[in-house]
Amino acid sequence: MDMTRTGETVVVAMSGGVDSSTVAGLLHREGARVVGLTMQLWNQRRLAELAPDGPLAHRCCSLDDVYDARRVAEHCGFPYYVVNFERQFEAAVIRPFVEEYLAGRTPIPCAQCNTAVKFDELLTTARQIGAERMATGHYARVRRNEATGRWELWRARDAAKDQSYFLFGLTQEQLARTQFPLGEMTKGEVRELARELRLPVAEKPESQEICFVPSGDYAQFIAAYLEEQGAAAEETAGEIVTKEGEVVGAHSGVHQFTVGQRRGLGIASGEPRYVLRIEPDSRRLVVGSGEELFRDTCEVADLNWIAFERLEGRMRAEVKIRHRHEAAAAWIEAADAGDAEALRVRVRFDEVQRAITPGQAAVFYQGERVLGGGWIR
Repeated sequence: MDMTRTGETVVVAMSGGVDSSTVAGLLHREGARVVGLTMQLWNQRRLAELAPDGPLAHRCCSLDDVYDARRVAEHCGFPYYVVNFERQFEAAVIRPFVEEYLAGRTPIPCAQCNTAVKFDELLTTARQIGAERMATGHYARVRRNEATGRWELWRARDAAKDQSYFLFGLTQEQLARTQFPLGEMTKGEVRELARELRLPVAEKPESQEICFVPSGDYAQFIAAYLEEQGAAAEETAGEIVTKEGEVVGAHSGVHQFTVGQRRGLGIASGEPRYVLRIEPDSRRLVVGSGEELFRDTCEVADLNWIAFERLEGRMRAEVKIRHRHEAAAAWIEAADAGDAEALRVRVRFDEVQRAITPGQAAVFYQGERVLGGGWIR
């Protein structure tokens, strides 16, 4: 377990859940000077009309979570503050989220938040208050490779909870200043430790929903957000067509769909049809059979390499194209033969993969080690 030195000041990013609370309680017990920080990312009063009737599903960054994080800090006896990053969050996460859906892609806001806000803005704040290191409740591991001198990201011991997929964008500087104390623990062990520490959130359920989409309806959020901004939702309605170009239906907006989707197409057909491709320029959804969802190649851009500085030639790796996807063996090579820097790579899988989705992350592994990753285009 990666522990901080006794007496060292360390910031703990506290979401109010059991994982980050256990990290804070553990480091405090081990003698670190813990400062708890919770990020205020989204004003819950904005677009309040989108909140569902009845009790809200458990989701991160709610007002209840702030209350719970403060209770943990008071219980343990360390200072706690809420830092407002609403402006940065909207610029780095909300707007790209909306733009990606309108462009026919399916974004991952949590990965964007990790890279651009939590491990950027929060680390800056940590340094300003005299803490050189930050700890979070993520299930992952950080190690320094003495042979290469680089900081590396590794999968968590608990494969079912591993979150390395969402952390592929972390830089060397961010990894050097970050620790994941839960990386060597299972979720059951974390619960037991929370009970041992008598944390008031020891039995709290896990968050399920994205913080700024309380209803879980992304299309509804996008329409409401654009209206709030004074920009009417783009006219993205169009035709539903087969690969051969036959028109088989109509849809009310490309941002309401993702590759692999079956429900909500409104097509009367003798066999199930799925979204194979989204064409935002022509506003068309291309649909087909489940077998047609399988492909063996994809291109990945906006790369971040962790284990090394850049790709040299071709490389074997296992590639995850979704968080719950089992990493699949593949070759990785520069997408353009003339691209010496390999700024965009092509992934060639040994076996076909289902529903490779533009906007999702492709993360490259060799065993437990994360090599890097980028965004599927």
